[in-house]
Amino acid sequence: MRSHRIAVIPGDGIGQEVIEAGKKVLSALAEKSGDLRFEFVDFDWSSQRYLEKGEYIPAGGLDELSRFDAIYFGAVGSQDVPDHISLWELRLAICQGFDQYANVRPARVLPGVNSRLKGAEDIDWIIVRENSEGEYSGNGGRVHQGFPDEVGTEVSVFTRKGVERIHRFAFQLAQSRPRKQLTLVTKSNAQRYGMVLWDEVFFEVAKDYPDVSIDRELVDAVTTRMVLKPETMDVIVATNLHADILSDLAAALSGSLGIAPTANLNPAGTFPSMFEPIHGSAFDIAGKGIANPVGSFWTAAMMLEHLGESTAAERLMAAIERLTASGLQTKDLGGTATTRDVTQAICADIERQ
Repeated sequence: MRSHRIAVIPGDGIGQEVIEAGKKVLSALAEKSGDLRFEFVDFDWSSQRYLEKGEYIPAGGLDELSRFDAIYFGAVGSQDVPDHISLWELRLAICQGFDQYANVRPARVLPGVNSRLKGAEDIDWIIVRENSEGEYSGNGGRVHQGFPDEVGTEVSVFTRKGVERIHRFAFQLAQSRPRKQLTLVTKSNAQRYGMVLWDEVFFEVAKDYPDVSIDRELVDAVTTRMVLKPETMDVIVATNLHADILSDLAAALSGSLGIAPTANLNPAGTFPSMFEPIHGSAFDIAGKGIANPVGSFWTAAMMLEHLGESTAAERLMAAIERLTASGLQTKDLGGTATTRDVTQAICADIERQ
């Protein structure tokens, strides 16, 4: 029997609800398989812990986390903790600490899901986000705080090593897809140092992948292309900030942020990778039992693929598509189903197959 140790960090808000739903679905999948087992270990790293103990991650926490096969993460964010504290002390501490430099966010309209975008059926994208440096390097500071001449600096850091490795990852991903197309997103017309380096390295790397067709867009222009010509794009590679924004747009155009998955990958395998639904803590609906768990299911499918469980991943994605096609949908998709309804339905479907 194949066994995988999964560190579970539900975190805040609806993260706690949808990750619990995801665990149930993974358990149902393992039981149906008969030769697959998951060992889930829950971690209480959350904003509540921060408020009670002054820390998200206890001493030695990352070292303990490093011994797992993968991390299943819910969300971080609370009305009671400033966003820059919650993000940097939990999610980014893991992503950067474990060198999860490739953030991968697929987007497509699942069967039965309606998008407000005309032509949304042509959406079949993967957005590759550089996840370790760039605009979220954490480099900068504030001086003369509280005085009229106060200054805050936010320094974007782009290294040749960091830029080259994310471009190679994106090219290899594009190479594996039928269209073999990669779009570079940048803003080098206005940001003439780091972004120009980003462009130059992209075209250097492109020489090693002659079978991949490439094009380039400025980040403002690509937003209109995503809306007006969704069929013209396949894999998109962008910096930390730009891809963060574009992937939320992609999720909304695909029907809802509630269905979108994310993988934070350490491609070298030196540390575990982390998998999370895109939607965040959504504390406005937390505790109401109406959060859409599909994003956590799709995220679990990505985790299975990463763990080498391709058959289980395919089974789960097929079950997700049958679920959405059935019309059983949560409020964000125009339905009335609860988180529990959707979870029970997909578990029952898995058991029947």
